[in-house]
Amino acid sequence: MNRADSEIIKALLKDQITEDFDNADMIIINSCGVKGPTEHKIRKRIKEIQHQGKPLIVAGCLPKISQLDTNVIGTNVYDIVEAVKKVEQGQKVNIIKEEKQNKLCYPRIGNNVIGIIPISEGCLGSCTYCAARLARGRLFSYPVESIVKTAEQFIAQGYKELQITSQDTGCYGMDHGERLPSLLQKMVSLKGTFKIRVGMMNPNHAHQILDDLLQVYHNHTIYQFLHIPVQSGNNQILQLMNRKYTIDQFLEICSAFKKEFPHSCLWTDIIVGFPTETEDQFNDTLEIVKKIQPDKINVTRYSPRPNTRAAKMPQIPGWIKKERSRTLYRLRMDISLQINKQYTGKSFEILVNQKGSVKKTMIGRTFNYKPVVCTGDLGEFKTVTITSVKPTYLKAL
Repeated sequence: MNRADSEIIKALLKDQITEDFDNADMIIINSCGVKGPTEHKIRKRIKEIQHQGKPLIVAGCLPKISQLDTNVIGTNVYDIVEAVKKVEQGQKVNIIKEEKQNKLCYPRIGNNVIGIIPISEGCLGSCTYCAARLARGRLFSYPVESIVKTAEQFIAQGYKELQITSQDTGCYGMDHGERLPSLLQKMVSLKGTFKIRVGMMNPNHAHQILDDLLQVYHNHTIYQFLHIPVQSGNNQILQLMNRKYTIDQFLEICSAFKKEFPHSCLWTDIIVGFPTETEDQFNDTLEIVKKIQPDKINVTRYSPRPNTRAAKMPQIPGWIKKERSRTLYRLRMDISLQINKQYTGKSFEILVNQKGSVKKTMIGRTFNYKPVVCTGDLGEFKTVTITSVKPTYLKAL
């Protein structure tokens, strides 16, 4: 979602944009505010830029969550042109709007291989730890026709991967009637050779559409990839988080996907050290991880966010959060390595969708979105054989 907003900023400012910091007359930061450490990094960067005397605009979620001593606009990034003009004239800018617009109507400058398609903004949750909902607000689903039209345009422009994204793809359409499986059915019917990656969905909403979701996932255009955050393996902690599902419901979704798609790739998110979390409750999380065998876990040490209920609860000491984070990370890496070893020597068709971190290498994605370090051209579909593996990626070199 944040990247899609950045693509709008780039397109609206067009040839005024430079990636060269030294030559820039003005700096724009499109910010995230979901975690405490992220906010600290952004605040540090703001001070560095201000020390150099360059005009600065901070856009995105953080200005709607925390007070910042600089020019700001919110998630209403389509107001960036007005903001830049005012800063150029020496005015102080504070353009924070609560309105919701269909951002698919605005131009975008992307990378020509991966097309990010936000399908909604906001969510229906009220998680006690989350500040992102304060920034993005309640669910506003974009019209189906607008999403399908954007997909058609991206495919016509040569994009090979469409990333469906929102704060929670699972609740799409609950404000206007047409749900995610129906939207996906329309998208897989489009002409062209491309893949669809469905973004994160919360368990309570995924559970409601599970049968229809499994059915549409059988289409080979959709990556057999499921990102479903559990956040904790203990029901009492889930209640304190106000997560609106039980561990049994979460396990039911994972089990149904693995039964239907045995080689599907499962990602989950876990918060360690949530207020009042005991050692036994953390051990429940470890047991859930062992049970579902996820390919990847996004591990977050709980950090209090402004104006959230969890920030007022009894906090866990930092050293305990760090210890639990390391324990979970080690378990995750062990599980991931064992899963990835099963891919050695096997051949797969992959889509080369980004450049690698090492010179002349690329990253491709298998049918279930596993990353493969390889060679090739951006946007190319090719067959490779896996020669070796690491916990976080496969290699075909």
